[in-house]
Amino acid sequence: MAAASLARFLRPDQCSIRLVESAEIGIVGVGEATVPHIRFFNQTLGLDEADFMRKTHATFKLGIEFVNWARLGDSYIHPFGDYGRPFRGVKFHQVWNRLRLAGDTAPIDDYSLPIEAAKHARFEPPTNDPQATLAGFGYAFQFDATLFAPYLRAWSEQRGVRRTEGRVVDVALRGTDGFIESLTLASGEKIEGDLFIDCSGFFGLLTEKHLHTGYEDWTHWLPCDRAVAVPCESAGPLLPYTRATAHGAGWQWRIPLQNRTGNGHVYSSKFMSDDEAATTLLKHLDGKALAEPRFLKFVTGRRKKTWNRNCVAVGLSGGFVEPLESTSIYLIQAAITHLIELFPDRNFDAVNLDEYNRVMDLEFERVRDFIVLHYHATERDDTPLWNYVRKMSIPDSLAYKMELFRERGVVVNYKVGLFFEPSWVAVYVGQRILPKRFDPLLDDTPLEELRRHTGALRTAVQAGARAMPTQADFIARYV
Repeated sequence: MAAASLARFLRPDQCSIRLVESAEIGIVGVGEATVPHIRFFNQTLGLDEADFMRKTHATFKLGIEFVNWARLGDSYIHPFGDYGRPFRGVKFHQVWNRLRLAGDTAPIDDYSLPIEAAKHARFEPPTNDPQATLAGFGYAFQFDATLFAPYLRAWSEQRGVRRTEGRVVDVALRGTDGFIESLTLASGEKIEGDLFIDCSGFFGLLTEKHLHTGYEDWTHWLPCDRAVAVPCESAGPLLPYTRATAHGAGWQWRIPLQNRTGNGHVYSSKFMSDDEAATTLLKHLDGKALAEPRFLKFVTGRRKKTWNRNCVAVGLSGGFVEPLESTSIYLIQAAITHLIELFPDRNFDAVNLDEYNRVMDLEFERVRDFIVLHYHATERDDTPLWNYVRKMSIPDSLAYKMELFRERGVVVNYKVGLFFEPSWVAVYVGQRILPKRFDPLLDDTPLEELRRHTGALRTAVQAGARAMPTQADFIARYV
């Protein structure tokens, strides 16, 4: 992704781009679910969507379903889109809350087109008409990461990126300032450069092993530190959403691709053994397993500097927040986007690096807070893990957000960060954090008027979803 983006935005007369990667190491490809920003990435490169989906076995994604998070038996979907429509300038979730406090029982999900479509395995792209029923939502993809990487490699090489197969065995630092001067490959070749982008995964070959950047550990808030993954045969309708099902010591992902289903179990080794985790995963597969379970270890957190000297850490080398909300590829995309916006000259001005690190710190912290919310906002006390996360101290930034919503339904907005108001509303309401009061601008509005407004919206959402084809039919025609 980094090589492709730089090849797209930097002119060949400005710089040369060298991609060094080793087939021996391979790709941590367990099936990837994404958020709608990936469409902008693909469009910026000029990728043809149907071709991309064909070559990566991709499906569409309208949101994420969460099962058993607040209570055993609970289920809700975090959609990629708004709920309803505002009423005279008042946000829709405030209207819904006004009616809820008056005794109405319609769930907020009834006012979301992507949720209604997802529940019935239907998909159609949104229109550009803001007044249309098929507007006000986005979509992402679920695809095979082991196919996406070579797809982008070929695209990059066609645009001047020079790829080298090789494993880095040594890194030389400049004596004057500790900048990276060159890499030495197992073949003996030495590669010099001005800027180095570390995409070496959890290992952090450049940023940690040689520049000793340091790591900020977030295990206190996100205690899961293991994952076991296995693909299985497809079963049932082709669902346009990812599912995250909470188990006793973690949660299980389900990512439907065109040709198979990706599955994994994220868990805490403090509360569950590897054998127990694998058994739990295999027991909850939809179809026959297609491989042996594969285990991964990780520590949630981030590097103390994403950009250190002349090295930028992108992806897992820069930090990792567990994949509960499909944020890994978004954080890669954010790191690349901010790098291009703040691309350096050979002086590597400190103020430029500081701004990059400030913005990436915000990106990581806001993803962290959103993920922690899922764990902390639970009523479960049936296992040690859920007891721990329910009672644990949380970041002040998240505690403030939760209290503000609980008091009057206000969502904290910000400019830098992935998740906006509808996403927070989805998780707050889905995990039973409900406002005590409603927006006072609705005080004098008759309830019947609000009921007419919401009733018309609910009817339009149901009709819009019914008019869509199934995802399987749409993909068959489109791809």
